Amino acid sequence: MSTTDRDRVTGPRLLRGLAIRVLAVAVLIGAWWAVAEAEIWPPLFVPPPADVWEQLLRTSTTHDGIRGYSGYLLIEHLGVSLRRIGLGSAYGVAGGLVVGLLIGLVPTARALFGPAITFLRTLPPLAYLSLLVIWFGIEEEPKIWLLLLAALPPVAVATADAVRGVPTDYFHAARSLGAPAWQLPWRVALPAALPEILTGVRVAVGVAYTTVVAAETVNGVPGIGGMVRDAQRYNNTAVVVLGIIVIGLSGLLIDGLLQHLQRRLTPWRGRV
Repeated sequence: MSTTDRDRVTGPRLLRGLAIRVLAVAVLIGAWWAVAEAEIWPPLFVPPPADVWEQLLRTSTTHDGIRGYSGYLLIEHLGVSLRRIGLGSAYGVAGGLVVGLLIGLVPTARALFGPAITFLRTLPPLAYLSLLVIWFGIEEEPKIWLLLLAALPPVAVATADAVRGVPTDYFHAARSLGAPAWQLPWRVALPAALPEILTGVRVAVGVAYTTVVAAETVNGVPGIGGMVRDAQRYNNTAVVVLGIIVIGLSGLLIDGLLQHLQRRLTPWRGRV
């Protein structure tokens, strides 16, 4: 199939997929509006879309002398949370790559670190948040550490499993071509395992994002999770729903960017 023919097929397919997504969102909003109008539950439990829209406008501007929410605009809350997620995920991914390579290539490291990674992966974030606060205080450090510890295990597990699945012929071929042993993890194992590692990175970033509300329960304002937590204390359900929507939409955007990066870095995936 030529490039022109492929574009003719892909164009309508993309438009159809976009139309389905828009229709799904419209149906969801319509169902939300209908439930709110029917007052099956009080507005405190299910605020109408109009209330959430009003809070979007209020938290995004200076209204009646009040700037945003708790003195910060919505975009500023989101920006602070994204910075925390970016730092925690970056440290977690880097640590997960190193630990995963060790577990996948060195049997002794597998025996040492494997149980610890499994133990950490099964713990809910709130289980060790209090300990991190005791160790690092209530500023940025415990939040970054919490997101790091949330992001590290998925990358470590994905990297270890992917590296163990690399055919030994790849290593033998590299050695026969003169590659030193210390270069094999970076020149052979990582490139061959890259598709699975990138899938682990996507999972890790998603886990870090779902952990942001827990990370920002302590001194989390500014921060989108801290905003949600603070609004929950005052039964401001419209702001809580707004925060959830913002977290979900930004999470979808980040995952879409990661998928695009995955396709660019591993274009052969699914074609061999």
